[in-house]
Amino acid sequence: MAQLYYERGMTGEAVFELTVRGLPNNWDYLIAAGLDRALAFLEALHFDEDELAFLKTLPQFDQRFLERLSDLRFTGDAWAPPEGAVVYPGEPLIQVIAPLPEAQIVETAMINQIAYPTLVASKAARAVDAAAGRPVIEFGGRRAHGSEAAIEASRATYIAGFEATSSVEAGRRFGIPITGTMAHSFVLASDSEADAFDAFVGRYPATTLLVDTYDTASGVTNAIKTSRRFGPGSVGAIRIDSGNFRNEAWQARIKLDTSGLSDVRIVASGGLDEYQIAELVGSNAPIDVFACGTNIVAPPDAATLDSAYKMVEYEGRPVAKRSVGKPSIGHRKQVWRSADHDLVARADDSAPADAEALLQPVMEGGQRTAQGRDSLTQIRARASLGRRSRSVEIDPSLLR
Repeated sequence: MAQLYYERGMTGEAVFELTVRGLPNNWDYLIAAGLDRALAFLEALHFDEDELAFLKTLPQFDQRFLERLSDLRFTGDAWAPPEGAVVYPGEPLIQVIAPLPEAQIVETAMINQIAYPTLVASKAARAVDAAAGRPVIEFGGRRAHGSEAAIEASRATYIAGFEATSSVEAGRRFGIPITGTMAHSFVLASDSEADAFDAFVGRYPATTLLVDTYDTASGVTNAIKTSRRFGPGSVGAIRIDSGNFRNEAWQARIKLDTSGLSDVRIVASGGLDEYQIAELVGSNAPIDVFACGTNIVAPPDAATLDSAYKMVEYEGRPVAKRSVGKPSIGHRKQVWRSADHDLVARADDSAPADAEALLQPVMEGGQRTAQGRDSLTQIRARASLGRRSRSVEIDPSLLR
């Protein structure tokens, strides 16, 4: 397409918008995430010599087009909700305004860099909401779809309110607090569970002991014995990774308390999501920390967001798909947010009373603006606000 655009002189300004068509079942909102990486991609857009050499081997491209690609940079603008903002279907997650070949060629990257982090942040926020103030930590690196997805998932869950990650690399890149525990393999490789616990506490005081390798009840007993051998504060927490979490946690809590270890926390992990967390919190299970992995970074109820990156204007002319089941709405848009609802309107319409513009200029002329440089702390704080269902109205002028 880009080659034909250049050949036909179709290099006028285009506006593309990335939106989500609908929410997964039972979801009330989305948390916008991934903008930082999307903007980094736009800033760094280029084709290096190896990439151009490969394209030269393909029959579709001529030398003149490849020379154009060698000089290609993103020169356009981008508008988006601030990262961490609560957003809803039909509202642009990013709006790209650039010469048509530039805006078109970044389509896959914009969807890839924004849709997955938004999915994970939204799922994670639901888990944080369900935990009702109890800490939630991320253990999902092994289940994410690739190493980079794992890193982005760690960042997305932190934005949503998770307290820490087990990913050391995410901690290095983003400054996210790092946490973790022993694995079952350390217990299995040791002479006994008691030996494993003693070795770990001896090396890492106040650590978390994994107590369900063989039998949770005996594991808790061994953790208590280790605590007595090494003294107060030597065992910081125990982790239960299987079984009936409510029953196991209550039995463990009673044992710990009657042994004078009421300060030892209980961590639950193993396939947890917002539904299980809500059930455990609702039943008053004595679980202090929830560790979530698989069902947050690869949620079974939302394998992907139904997102699309569509052109809505070309050379000032509104354009829209009319496909059955997948129509789009033309015109460049602005989202006006008031106290109780959002209004999706034409970008050149006047602001309604008592409403604020959700979409902000995050890139101008291929360079980030100040709004596109929020810190992770700012993004995380923003994500904690206004997480609820709200109505979204489409201005009738967009449909004409």
